[in-house]
Amino acid sequence: MTRASEPRPDDGKPSQGDGAASWLNRNVLGMGLTSLLSDASHEMATAVMAGFLAVLGAPAYALGLIEGISDALSSFVKLAAGWWSDRIGRRKSIVTVGYALTGGAFALFAVAASWPLVLLGRMVAWFGRGIRGPLRDAMLAESVSPGDRGKAFGFHRAADTLGAILGPLMAAALMFLLRPYAAEDPSTPFRTIFLLTLMPGLGAAAAFALMVQEQRRPANHGIRLWASLRELPRDFRRFLVGVGVFGAGDFTHTLLILAATQLLTPSHGVVTAGQIAALLYALRNALYTAASYPVGALSDRIGPRGLLVAGYALAAAVMVGFVFAFAAETSSILFLAVLFSLGGVFIAVEDSLEGVLTADLVPDLSNRGTAYGVMGIVNGVGDFISSAVVGLLWAFSPEAGFAYAAAAMLLGAVLLYRLR
Repeated sequence: MTRASEPRPDDGKPSQGDGAASWLNRNVLGMGLTSLLSDASHEMATAVMAGFLAVLGAPAYALGLIEGISDALSSFVKLAAGWWSDRIGRRKSIVTVGYALTGGAFALFAVAASWPLVLLGRMVAWFGRGIRGPLRDAMLAESVSPGDRGKAFGFHRAADTLGAILGPLMAAALMFLLRPYAAEDPSTPFRTIFLLTLMPGLGAAAAFALMVQEQRRPANHGIRLWASLRELPRDFRRFLVGVGVFGAGDFTHTLLILAATQLLTPSHGVVTAGQIAALLYALRNALYTAASYPVGALSDRIGPRGLLVAGYALAAAVMVGFVFAFAAETSSILFLAVLFSLGGVFIAVEDSLEGVLTADLVPDLSNRGTAYGVMGIVNGVGDFISSAVVGLLWAFSPEAGFAYAAAAMLLGAVLLYRLR
């Protein structure tokens, strides 16, 4: 695997220069600020969405249906958006529209009288999220020299996760301040929060439009989707196999909150256990934020592949830790804190370096949007499979669910290790 000290082939040049500190340029800062604001916006809404659905009297299956349909839509529009941007030679306008859709859609929740309108708003928001993600990652990779991609992606993921921390905190503070208005209508605090998400949400679109500069390329209207897929390098396809197998075990981490709650309830009661679990999840997000940039910077020095293999192996170890936690019926907050902290570290490795390796393995700028789109679909399918399988196994035994996740993650690490 190439290292920072070795030249990496690339068809493009960074848009902001090649000085010693050129990686932290206007584009990288602009995309970081954009993601911070966008994540703060949609995490504000997500943090109170379940409570709002309860106030509306939505059925128990509504939240799962909303999340499942929205996630599927987001995953499968990524490929089309990535390929289309390669075809027209432009990405910025599509990314800006995507952020605007996500930033404005949660306001629909504020006028919802029943859960189907919440579903519509979430679908619009996640459609915007899907069309912007692979294009933004492609632009981020093109904004720095190849040897600085790890730092750029790490910085971006840190800013993104900081927004994910700030959003729920702002939602919790607003719920406290707006509590008196719930006496007349319990939905009022929720509706107010959904309207307030417009400020950071539309601010994200404005930040991207004003701060980020694009390297335009000649349009290639003759390009066809299947031809673009066939042209993806063989090593990249092999890389996707490892990512997909790992992803088949990488379930949604909200299930970790459920795991901690179940483990802690016998000793602390369900309410206190839920509060502790939420704090453990916040700890996980804090470690994710803190580790993202150092991981990216380290990958620029030693190469991303080996570090990503180590991250995948660490993920498998965390799942094994949860198997032992359930087998021993532990209620140790310290032990769970260690597992959640390591969970934040491996997510930082995964999210930062999968994007770096995609750019390294697909040096052709005219096909890179398609590559990031394919990566988005592989991750989306993996998320669906892993969450469904772990959820089904959990009904029989939590240990079985975590053991399956550990096995899939470890196999993904082995496949990636074999990639040269």
